[in-house]
Amino acid sequence: MRTSFKFTLLLFIAIFTFQSCQDNDDIAPPASLEIQDFIWKGLNQYYLWQDKVPNLDENLFADQTELNTFLSGYPAPENLFDALLFKPKDRFSWIVDDYLELEKSLQGTSKNNGVDFELRRKSDNSNEVVGYVRYILPGSDAFPKDIKRGDVFYGVNGTQLTVSNYQSLLYGAAESYTLNFANLTYDSNNAPIFTPNGKSVSLTKTILDENPIFINKVIVNGTHKIGYLMYNGFYSNYDNQLNDAFGYLKAEGITDLVLDLRYNGGGSVLTSTRLASMITGTFTGQVFAKLEWNGKNSDNNTNYLFPDKIDATPINVLKMTKVYILTSKSTASASELIINGLKPYIPVVQIGDLTYGKNVASITLYDSPSFGAANRNPHHRYAMQPIVANTVNSDGFGDYLGGLEPDFLVKETIRTFGILGNSEIKMINSKEELISNEPLLDMAFAKITGRTTSTNRTSQSVSGKDFIYFTDSKSMNGQNQMHIDKLPEGFRNPLK
Repeated sequence: MRTSFKFTLLLFIAIFTFQSCQDNDDIAPPASLEIQDFIWKGLNQYYLWQDKVPNLDENLFADQTELNTFLSGYPAPENLFDALLFKPKDRFSWIVDDYLELEKSLQGTSKNNGVDFELRRKSDNSNEVVGYVRYILPGSDAFPKDIKRGDVFYGVNGTQLTVSNYQSLLYGAAESYTLNFANLTYDSNNAPIFTPNGKSVSLTKTILDENPIFINKVIVNGTHKIGYLMYNGFYSNYDNQLNDAFGYLKAEGITDLVLDLRYNGGGSVLTSTRLASMITGTFTGQVFAKLEWNGKNSDNNTNYLFPDKIDATPINVLKMTKVYILTSKSTASASELIINGLKPYIPVVQIGDLTYGKNVASITLYDSPSFGAANRNPHHRYAMQPIVANTVNSDGFGDYLGGLEPDFLVKETIRTFGILGNSEIKMINSKEELISNEPLLDMAFAKITGRTTSTNRTSQSVSGKDFIYFTDSKSMNGQNQMHIDKLPEGFRNPLK
């Protein structure tokens, strides 16, 4: 009896202790710390560099009470998020206070005036920046106005743009503003200078859906039928339209493909995978890219395979055995994934500039039991877009944080801006040659047709000094992403 009693007592104590621990772990944070609690637990579970951040060590806090004490030191959720990032390596994770706006931006929907632009420093050490227009979105406020590709602007509402004020001036709360323009010239050392020319254009932001298929055309030269696709964002809700665009190129029987990604900041990993199949179509079921999660989730490392369908719709495939891809400093994320993912399978001829250098993927985390979109906390709309996975191709290569090197260096400069998609036949050395007044595309034509480049203006595009790249409108809009559309099946939050 005595032994039985002791055993019963010990069992009771063990159960009580275990239950007490469970109850303590299940203690909900106070309402004032709900968002901070979501941030810490989401990053603790999924952040790629979780093991490199001391304050994300799950053994740091004995219970929820201790965690609450830590979280209370960060009244502003954004400050906590920033403090938990692995810097300087992580340049890409971000947080928003309205996930509805985030969801729209990841699908190409944003509030803007329709001017896609790039900002550059006036000189290496200058704090002043200038902008130039890359293209205008159809249907936008800017579209019918006196503003075009190649225009240079230096100020907003009469204030010079600088590295410290550009964000507030261009993407602040104001619905409308006026861009101030300048003429661009070069001094005797070939360095750029600009002079305000008195031109100003008033612009108003509206909600715009950017169709990423900006140009899709076929250019014929002798035996060559060249498909040219300028594609400006991997937005998955346009995947069927992208498939239709490839259907057109397929029906035209193109022999060569030029994919222009110079202004494409990235987007959906799934869309990138589908695009790879549209280009090739002969590697269905093989590995296009591998996503490597943090150590806590390594059992769920994900292989993205070349698909043959978009949902139930067959993919239109070109069966290209080589592809020409145009790049710039703005080519990032899912755009770089296309280049890296295709290289083990077909020759990828990269023309343009060094790419941005983003080989990691993010995902949207919500304040919900699973960190997914279901059963979100109704008390706020905060969401995170943290980096959660490295990407490598089927050969295991993914080391391109410094950017992907072009095979043929052609830097896009303001002085050599041509018309996007331009093509013409010109007599060169008594021979009809296909050329373009746009240097990157012209180089692609030269490599496809075998024409030498010394007879056209392509060589001019790498000469002299030019503005130093600073940022661009897609980066400022949060549209330079390589994002996973949802947590893969089988992922479960073990903290819940």
